[in-house]
This record gives sequence, C-alpha cells and structure tokens, in this order.
Amino acid sequence: MDTLALDYRNPRTIIVTLLFIGIVVGVGAVIGTSTAPDAWYAALHKPPFNPPNWLFAPVWFALYVLIGIAGARTFLRDASSPAMFIWAAQMVLNWAWSPTWFTLHLLWPAFAIIIAIFVLIVAFIATTWRNDRISAVLFMPYAAWVAFASTLNLSIAVLN
Repeated sequence: MDTLALDYRNPRTIIVTLLFIGIVVGVGAVIGTSTAPDAWYAALHKPPFNPPNWLFAPVWFALYVLIGIAGARTFLRDASSPAMFIWAAQMVLNWAWSPTWFTLHLLWPAFAIIIAIFVLIVAFIATTWRNDRISAVLFMPYAAWVAFASTLNLSIAVLN
C-alpha cells in the first residue's frame, strides 16, 4: 500500500485518527499531571543542558499528537501488523517512564525504559518506512526528543 492510500475524507479514518490522538494525549496528560516534578526532582543535580520544566508539557503534547496520528495510520492499514505491535509497545513503555522516574524515583530502571522506547521508535520508523513514509516521518521528532531525553536521564542518574 502506498503512503497516500488513507482517505481522510472517510469518516472512519477521521474518527479513528481523533480517537488515537485523544487517547494518546489524554493518557499522557493524566500521567503527566499525576507524576509532575516535585521537591525530589527539584533537589536532583542536573546537567547544564537541562531544559526548564515548563518546556516538557508543550513538547510532549505536540509529540503525542504526532504519535497518535502515526498510530491511527498504522491501525487503519493493518491493526495486527508488526508495526502496530511496535507502536503499542513503545506507547506502554512511554507511559511507564514517568511513574518510574517521578513517582518511584528509580533513575536507572527509567533509563532502561527510555532506551527500550528509543529502540522501539527506531524499529517503528524502519518498519513503516517503505509502506507508510508519513508515519515514519511523524516519528522522527519523537526519536530526536527521546534521544535527548535519554541523554538527560543518563546524565541525571550519573550525577545523583
């Protein structure tokens, strides 16, 4: 199937896409607000490239929209495909990272999770590149951000 095969004039395509975006953004928002940085995080030693806390919410919102669109496209093409499995696995790990880091304060297990997320993101890009280049490209900013976040996670773990 070629990259442009999805018909966004079809109500099912629109509904599925909006549901995917809503679920990804919604679950991400619930997890983000329930595991927001607290005094523990504020007390950690951080590298000089640590961004301000206010930056994370808008970045994740934008990424979650892109992740939702890519997930919907993958689901609409073949809900039982390897790409869909990879998408779902990275999403579960994505949602597990914040509670592991901010609630459980487990820096090294959180690092293992974020590395697994990055590997799955790259696998998703590689898996969808040929048949759905749009979904692959939608995951590229996510890959860049998670690469940065992995470096940040590692740096904070080493410093503390």
